[in-house]
Amino acid sequence: MTTTQAQPTTAMMPIKLAWWQYIPNFLAAIILAQTLFFKFTGAEESVWIFTQVGAEPVGRIGSGILELIAAILLLWPARAWIGAVLAAGTMSGAILSHLLILGIEVKGDGGELFALAVVVLVSCLYILWRDRAKLLAFIGR
Repeated sequence: MTTTQAQPTTAMMPIKLAWWQYIPNFLAAIILAQTLFFKFTGAEESVWIFTQVGAEPVGRIGSGILELIAAILLLWPARAWIGAVLAAGTMSGAILSHLLILGIEVKGDGGELFALAVVVLVSCLYILWRDRAKLLAFIGR
């Protein structure tokens, strides 16, 4: 009697992505990483922002730690979806803070911080859509 091994289905096979499909990962990770210096060193603008939203210093340091973890995970293809979840959550909070408390423009930045938060959020939403099979497998669907 011979035993046959099950052939892998398309859902079980790892998907090879073209290099350009990782551009959102790099873009989001770079933006997240470049803001860490300001959060961790207590830069005046960063302290002002988190004071306005009533979360200084815990919110500044806490969001910096989450963004650092997210940036690292975004560069790890197998776990990029986890980084995208973390970053999307953090950026949703940042965008809401801008819309409800801070305003689009903060201390004469021309809306740059708001725009960067939107770019990271959109990038992470794309990553979550692209890697939706991993996310759905994690939640058991």
